[in-house]
Amino acid sequence: MCARYCLLLTFLSLALQGFAKTPVIEHWQGVNGADVYFVEIHELPIVDIQLIMNAGSARDPAGKGGLATLTSSLIGEGAGGKDANALSYEFERLGAVFGADAGYDSAYVSLRSLADERKLKPALNNLKLAVGKPDFPDKAMERQRNRILIGISYKQQSPSDLASDSFFAAVYGDHPYAHPKEGTGPSVKSLTREDVIAFYNQYYAARNAIIAIVGDISRGRARRLADELAGVLNKGRPAAPLPEVRPLTEGKIINVNHPSAQTHIITGQPGIRWGDPDYFPLYVGNHILGGSGLVSLLNEEIREQRGLAYSVYSYFSPMRARGPFMAGLQTRADQAGAALGLLRDNIRDYIDKGPTAAQLDAAKKNITGGFPLRFDSNRDILGYAGVIGFYNLPLNYLDTFSGNVEAVTADSIRDAFQRRLAQQKMITVIVGPAQQAAAHED
Repeated sequence: MCARYCLLLTFLSLALQGFAKTPVIEHWQGVNGADVYFVEIHELPIVDIQLIMNAGSARDPAGKGGLATLTSSLIGEGAGGKDANALSYEFERLGAVFGADAGYDSAYVSLRSLADERKLKPALNNLKLAVGKPDFPDKAMERQRNRILIGISYKQQSPSDLASDSFFAAVYGDHPYAHPKEGTGPSVKSLTREDVIAFYNQYYAARNAIIAIVGDISRGRARRLADELAGVLNKGRPAAPLPEVRPLTEGKIINVNHPSAQTHIITGQPGIRWGDPDYFPLYVGNHILGGSGLVSLLNEEIREQRGLAYSVYSYFSPMRARGPFMAGLQTRADQAGAALGLLRDNIRDYIDKGPTAAQLDAAKKNITGGFPLRFDSNRDILGYAGVIGFYNLPLNYLDTFSGNVEAVTADSIRDAFQRRLAQQKMITVIVGPAQQAAAHED
């Protein structure tokens, strides 16, 4: 019994020591100009690969919203003469997991495989076929188009989706972030196979991509693997920089009538991009305001003390251009006015006063104490490597993260919030019953 208990303690101690170490991220430029980010980890016999392209919905041409999403959905739906079933069967036969998706900034293709060369090599070959020689078959295109249209239709019944889409449209105006990444019904219906091929040829290119690799292989094997993957892509060129996000000139309240039991409220404005010098004061400050769940200031004031919301939150979402600052809540329709007023009051007071010393100390301990657990799996590390590469963050970003958090002061939080947020210029979207929404016009 003692031997087993001591062995367990030793294992836990070693595990915690492993968690305390940030992964070492290596970087080089491979074939066709693709940037490669690699983390060598031997705890599990697994290799995770992610090919990330600057090919998100922000690259959709005017009037062709949803093109990035449709293109991404067709990767793996037929390639090199093989149909989707044949490609899928090959991954399943090898115990590999394939994925593809697109967001506002990027599109990605991913593979998880066993590190054994008898599994990894054929899995990589199947990946190369899927991403390098897509057929974009007509039947698959119509199937994916219909799936996207069903999703768009479903969003019309979701008050949270309606609030989010209305918020982005109002905050971003004529910027590419303004339109939903899935597009609209008319835009998706208008997309052609030629549109998809042109988008793929332009943006699924080695110089417009990074390759992130994490797992149980050597640097030399990772280099060969990355070169094989990049070698099936056109060399291409990097996508043009996104336009700057225009600052808001005035605040606005947008009411969206929806027959829901709850009213959904979002308020905010353009926030920050990745690499912004104010990132850490804003991140730590928002952790206190509304980013730390049940112990946040907003949750304590609005949910716990007043019982005015089922949930309440705030966050900065950095993107390639200035992503949004958003604060929001869900509440009973008859409480919407009071809840919105309290949300605004708390944000205004926090901008004016900043955090207390006790709040800041607790936030730092919470963030730095939990930080090692954010990369306790290969997939977590892959995600960080991808973000660091795609947004051109320093390679030592993870090593310096806790130090940057500790360096934040109450004064730096107050200064950053006062410079970056202007409550009188925030967009507020209210989705709920008409008689309740109309009460907030003033």
